[in-house]
This record gives sequence, structure tokens and C-alpha cells, in this order.
Amino acid sequence: MTRLMLGVTLERICKAVLLLCLIHFIIMMILYFDVYAQRLDFFTRFNVRNSSRTHPYYNISRPNGTASSYGVAAASERVSPSAKPGLNHSVTEQPLPPCPEVPPGLVGRLLIEFTTPMTMERVQRENPDVRDGGKYTPSDCKTKQKVAIILPFRHRDHHLKYWLHYLHPILRRQKVDYGIYIINQLGEDSFNRAKLLNVGFLEALKEVDYDCFIFSDVDLIPMDDRNLYHCYEQPRHFAIAMDKFGFRLPYAGYFGGVSGLSRNQFMKINGFPNEYWGWGGEDDDIYNRITLNGMKVSRPDVRIGRYRMIKHDRDKHNEPNPQRFTKIQNTKMTMRRDGINSLKYRVVHFAKSPMYTNITVDIGKPPPRPARG
Repeated sequence: MTRLMLGVTLERICKAVLLLCLIHFIIMMILYFDVYAQRLDFFTRFNVRNSSRTHPYYNISRPNGTASSYGVAAASERVSPSAKPGLNHSVTEQPLPPCPEVPPGLVGRLLIEFTTPMTMERVQRENPDVRDGGKYTPSDCKTKQKVAIILPFRHRDHHLKYWLHYLHPILRRQKVDYGIYIINQLGEDSFNRAKLLNVGFLEALKEVDYDCFIFSDVDLIPMDDRNLYHCYEQPRHFAIAMDKFGFRLPYAGYFGGVSGLSRNQFMKINGFPNEYWGWGGEDDDIYNRITLNGMKVSRPDVRIGRYRMIKHDRDKHNEPNPQRFTKIQNTKMTMRRDGINSLKYRVVHFAKSPMYTNITVDIGKPPPRPARG
């Protein structure tokens, strides 16, 4: 019995030794073929190097070096360029597909709040794909329009940080090819929103051949990213349901807050009026220009066109314009002579920040108001 157990043990030991030998043999063969392949690669490179010395038109010093037309057959070894990825040949890039009408990454209703402190560093960190000057182009599709977003501005840095924080991600999800322009009014004279928007139109076109222009107040944030920021067949009014109006349109002819016009639509109405100094009236004048030129205002669904306004006191030197009601009644007589064709201004400072383009302009002084009585 003891001898039998000893024989079984020896048999197992022999099998284990044989198995180890087999494993060792397989490893040696793998190492052998690996070294052999390296030697082949060495001699191949050696031969190519020698051939490059004998052939004056072959450049091996560049990673994608190619032979000239004098030695194509020898250098390419009669293999087509498409089969040799190492060669430096022109590759036809596939055109990008058109961006979808309704981008698939939209969120819908958004939570907008202004209690969390906001910094420009955070905005920049959250939007690494935005280029200097506040420009962005989708990388995976081709848009139909190039959109300039223009904000009339003065002393609103706090609001601007929140606006950029919310709008950059929304616009990127919407697959908008856009640039953001802050048109900053120089000095402390009465604010002129419409004239600043005219300036933004011309200055943006000096940089890019934009098709669409969206004019937005810096204190208005959309509450739904399905409110798509591009131009339509008719002039577009985006901010139709603000929280300060109880999320309702205040009156049928209201065109304030955020609006959009194509370049052709803008030129058809001669741009915006330049003579509305102070608060109020210019939006109604623009609405009149649109209707008098045979166009209609288009609007999103009231559930989508909702906006939150950053609460603030009325700006100094932006008091209500007492002449606004008279001017609105005379739109038909003034719109051909007062607009983009009569605009005068001077650019004082032009700077591209990481998240926007800042243009400070001198738009002149308001005319003296007639004495009462």
C-alpha cells in the first residue's frame, strides 16, 4: 500500500515537471519570435535609412515625410496612399451634419436663482469650450445661422456674471454658433438702450458675418432652454412671460426685454431709433417699425418664454423719458430718417474677455429737453 501511494505521488510529480517544461517552452518561443520581429524591424529601418541616403527626394526626417513625384514608385513601394497611413497625404474631411432643429440635450424648465455668489472665474471654469470674446461654435454639427447676442450695458457687472453663468450653458446646449457683445455706454448721461443696440449690430458685423441678432437686457434670464435663441421667419420676441409681470404679456404690442431679428429684418426697419434717451418707449417704437413694414412678431409658447429678472433699483440717469409717448405716435414719420442710417458714435475701448467682447462707446449727449409749459 505504501509503495502504491509512493508511485502515485511520483507520477504526479512527473506530470507537474512535464507541465512546467511545456510552459517554459511556450514562453521561450514567444520571446524568440518577439526578438526576431524586433530584429526584422531594425533591418527594415536600416534599409530605409540607407535608401533615403541614396534617393535625394525622400525625406525621412519628418514623421509624415513623403517622396516627391520623382520617386513615388520607389518610396511608396507600389502601395496606394490610402493604404499607408504613415504618409503625409491630404485627407478629405467629412462635412459636419446640420445641427438638429431641436437639439437632443435640452433640459427644459430651469431653476434660476441669484443667491449663490457668482464670480467670472467660475463662469470661465464652467465653460471651457467658449473662445475669447465669448464666441462658441458647435464641434459636432453645422449651424444654419451665426448669432450675435448684444447687451446694452452700464454699471451692471453683478448682473453680467449671472447672465453669463446661465446663458453660456443654455446656448451651448442649443447648438448655437454665437458671439456675445457687451455695448457699454461711456459717461453718465441719460441711457440710450436702442442706440447702443444699433452700435452692437454694426460692431458685431465688423468681426463676423452674422445672420441673426438677439438683443437682450442683462438682467433677464430664460427659465427654459427650449426657448431657442436663433432668428425666425418673422421678428422674434423671446421674453413674453417675465416674473415681474406675473408671467404674462403686459400688452399685445410689448416687444421688450429680449428680442431677435435677422440681418434683413433689421435693415428693413432701418434698425432701432436713436432718439429715445432715458427709460421707456423704444420697444414700442421698434414694434411699430415691424408692423409698418409688413412683418409680424412671432413668440414662443407662454410656458417656454418665461424669464426671471434680477431685482434692482432703477439706474441713475435712466429716468422715464417724458417724450416717449409723442415719439411712439410719430414712428411712421421718423423711422426712415432715424435709425441705422443716421447712427453716429465713437468706439472708445475694444477688448476681448474670455467670456464676452466688451465695446465701450461714446454715443453723444441727449438733446436738451424743452421747458415745461
